[in-house]
Amino acid sequence: MSYSYENYDVVVVGAGHAGCEAALACARLSLNTLIVTVSVDSIAMMPCNPNVGGTSKGHLVREIDALGGEMGKNIDKTYIQSKMLNKSKGPAVHSLRAQADKQEYSRSMRKVLENTLNLTLKQAEITELLTENNKITGVKTFSGAIYPCRAVILCTGTYLNARCIYGEVVNHTGPNGLQAATHLTDSLKTLGIEIYRFKTGTPARIDGRSIDYSKMEEQFGDEKVVPFSFSTKAENLLKEQVSCWLTYTTQETHDIIRANIDRSPLYAGDIKGTGPRYCPSIEDKVVRFADKDRHQVFIEPEGLYTNEMYIAGMSSSMPEDVQYLMYRSVPGLENAKIIRNAYAIEYDCINPMQLKPSLEFKQVECLFSGGQFNGSSGYEEAAAQGLIAGINAAMKLLKREPLILDRSEAYIGVLIDDLVTKETHEPYRMMTSRAEYRLLLRQDNADIRLIKRGYQVGLIGEEQYQRLLIKEESINNEIIRLEKTNIGANKEVQELLAQYNSSELNTAATLAELIRRPELDYEMLKPIDRSRPELPADVIEQVNINIKYDGYISRQLRQVEQFKKLENKHIPEEMNYLDITSLRIEAKQKLERFRPVSIGQASRISGVSPADISVLLVYLMQYNSVNKESDK
Repeated sequence: MSYSYENYDVVVVGAGHAGCEAALACARLSLNTLIVTVSVDSIAMMPCNPNVGGTSKGHLVREIDALGGEMGKNIDKTYIQSKMLNKSKGPAVHSLRAQADKQEYSRSMRKVLENTLNLTLKQAEITELLTENNKITGVKTFSGAIYPCRAVILCTGTYLNARCIYGEVVNHTGPNGLQAATHLTDSLKTLGIEIYRFKTGTPARIDGRSIDYSKMEEQFGDEKVVPFSFSTKAENLLKEQVSCWLTYTTQETHDIIRANIDRSPLYAGDIKGTGPRYCPSIEDKVVRFADKDRHQVFIEPEGLYTNEMYIAGMSSSMPEDVQYLMYRSVPGLENAKIIRNAYAIEYDCINPMQLKPSLEFKQVECLFSGGQFNGSSGYEEAAAQGLIAGINAAMKLLKREPLILDRSEAYIGVLIDDLVTKETHEPYRMMTSRAEYRLLLRQDNADIRLIKRGYQVGLIGEEQYQRLLIKEESINNEIIRLEKTNIGANKEVQELLAQYNSSELNTAATLAELIRRPELDYEMLKPIDRSRPELPADVIEQVNINIKYDGYISRQLRQVEQFKKLENKHIPEEMNYLDITSLRIEAKQKLERFRPVSIGQASRISGVSPADISVLLVYLMQYNSVNKESDK
């Protein structure tokens, strides 16, 4: 028997990192929102690595924050070590990474959800999506309860038909032994949604008391901690940080793995799902990179509440006895006691090319999707998609234009465009190399790029928006001053230049010209800059980067102009590609199947050539001309 309960504007299925961001976005935009999870103890859970951020992922977290999301604020409250990665390289690849106290992170996010207006939590399993004329009307739970709603956001993570595997052991559960969701997939298939089967994995957790840290290299956090959130004050982040540790696999480790490779379910064929290319299991590393005599292993604390240590770099689905052998062959882990075995997890997800750039399904109106269910991997990728799915579900119901970030605006734009445009047959991971305009899309300027978009949507408040305007004005004024301030070739200047092994001046130069020298920067010139104003550190950082990399930035801005021309050439929804006789058959089929929204998106579809784009441009010009005439 079914029972109908109160109506909601939006129902979010799943309360992982994607679900939390989606639900908070909808509720904060004044929509009555229900978030449903198989276990309220799994809210914002970290079933794998105990950290947030990292290379390119740190960019995503800061972009989430700039748009009004929660992840950056939450990790600022619950971090136990913070580090800016790649500081020896250029600013485009600097990425913030923080170790999290896993339980505190989850508890803190749950507290935010429970105290957010318009948001209700519910522990239940959604088994069916209810539709009428291919439009969402509600959801049904395993108990038969029906919740009518106007939109649904699917953020099921790795729970759909999940099974955890190591050796010959198979547990039909979600991550960390939590209940799997076993009924919703059938409902999705009934709606014509294409399902993929993906796999990911996690390493063992080891009792920290059984580890010999003297055989490892200690890894410290940064003395000066940079917040993830633009609303967090750096001075409020000061705390005693915990250490991580670095060790390496050995030849013995590799020999153990090779001798038992036939017992790995990955190689025995027992695992059917496709695993992540860029985060392989240790057995996969040993087979694929046979020339490597060792691999890095990072020992990371799971939190202040526990002795459990996460063995990063050694995820595995090997049998339990083999796990003991291989972990104990690593220096420092000779007496390791395993608290939780490593395992692989298989789960159902979708082909994300069924989604519009707004993350709404093409074939089911008001059904949105975010996170690992979209074929991605990682907490940060999930949270970014969840935020955008939540915003756009709200925009749809509020009859406003969707928020679509393109590849020149944000890493989030790159992530979503790759998912909905490029065929992927393995879990997608964000990397800096995927972003064509990464010098423009730095983690340090995410606020300048995106806070205005968050303000327009309604998730950024007036006070934060005004702070951004003041910051922008300060940056621009200081750059103008530096470009106009001349410095003479006097003794004081020459001595300062010599101090930094910089060539002497023959004639006067502007301060900006000196900053552009590779060996100099804004701070170094302070002794000879008589009119320098007092400026915040974040303003100084932007001034220095914008002047020092001015030539490269200008070049990328010109490239973006060309990119925008194709992105702004929109393709009508009713376009029939089969009617375009000059298109190749493959291009017709791909375009008809994926229905790109612009010429730019069409150009990124695998199987559509530059020649096809030229044909499409000509046809579109004729099409628009004919339609204009008919409108008259």
